[in-house]
Amino acid sequence: MTTELLSDDEVEIVRLVRDFVDQQVKPVARDLEHANRYPDALIQAMKEMGIFGLAIPEPWGEAQVSLPAYCLVTEELARGWMSLAGAMGGHTVVAKLILTYGTQEQKDRYLPRMATGELRATMALTEPGGGSDLQAMRTTARRGEDGDHYVVNGSKTWITNARKAGLIALMVKTDPQAEPRHKGISILLVEKEGDDGLPGFHLSRDLPKLGYKGVESCELAFDSMRVPTENLLGETEGAGFAQMMKGLEVGRLQVASRALGVGRAALEDSLRYAQEREAFGVPIWQHQSIGNYLAEMATKLVAARQLTLHAARAFDAGQRADMEAGMAKLFASEVGMDIALDAIRIHGGYGYSTEFDVERYFRDAPLMIVGEGTNEIQKNVIARQLVKRGNVDPV
Repeated sequence: MTTELLSDDEVEIVRLVRDFVDQQVKPVARDLEHANRYPDALIQAMKEMGIFGLAIPEPWGEAQVSLPAYCLVTEELARGWMSLAGAMGGHTVVAKLILTYGTQEQKDRYLPRMATGELRATMALTEPGGGSDLQAMRTTARRGEDGDHYVVNGSKTWITNARKAGLIALMVKTDPQAEPRHKGISILLVEKEGDDGLPGFHLSRDLPKLGYKGVESCELAFDSMRVPTENLLGETEGAGFAQMMKGLEVGRLQVASRALGVGRAALEDSLRYAQEREAFGVPIWQHQSIGNYLAEMATKLVAARQLTLHAARAFDAGQRADMEAGMAKLFASEVGMDIALDAIRIHGGYGYSTEFDVERYFRDAPLMIVGEGTNEIQKNVIARQLVKRGNVDPV
């Protein structure tokens, strides 16, 4: 582990999560995943460990860590079961949004309960016809006649944790006629109870998925849903796009870290299997083709981790990190997919069996390629920043 980037307390937190994964997650993850069952007991344990408050400082939280430490915690969780890391990903982005842009009343109202996990949060960006083009969203929020509420109409899709979350950071258009388009986008903090705990709010269904089981991804619809104007993130309409783009830097590093965890689990399983499995009288790692796979998997994984931690350090330093986060997400997710496939190659027929975890890694890995902005979008972000900055100097 890259401990020189962390305080002693942060090292202990990462080790605590590692032990939790080894002792409590790995023994049950396969059964929970195959049953597509929500991991209530594991989520409760994560709450008790303070994992949902890792991005929240005092006086609202008690265990804030640096972004590099947060990335390593995420990697550990995803090493056990990627869905657990997903359960705290959007929550952390929303915490960062409130911490950075929220009013004092919003911070005091939400952050203490978010730190303990009593209140869990998610974000709602993607729409059925929009995908990665967030500026093309059609969900609107117009001020009601009384001026005290917004009236929200529209829909969102692929919203993770939508059933379990009590707070949704909802991207809407408060001025559909604004030019440029992003100037008309705002974020509303929508509080809910249960599946339909708010008039006009409809949670329609859980979307079926290749992987990423256990944790729900849902469709949402809004039919004249009323949200108090005081729930506008910050104090100014039209700032939501810039706010969310900054939040997604953290989101993309979280997705990169999930990919690291999946890749690391696949490598660890493959390394163990290659030492135990014999062919032609020797452990299969001694065959050059298998040994080469292992060497390349480990090298890619370490490189992806360093790129992710580099971006995390830049973010913590207050530097612009959209290109760096995009690079980390792009590279780590592709590496995670490569390693998952190579793990199946190493396991041979057993890698295709549901009795081994490598088939789960192979189903989970593609999410990181398309989640938090597809890798094609990341390349656009990187290219634009290369042109704008004119270099990639290390200092």
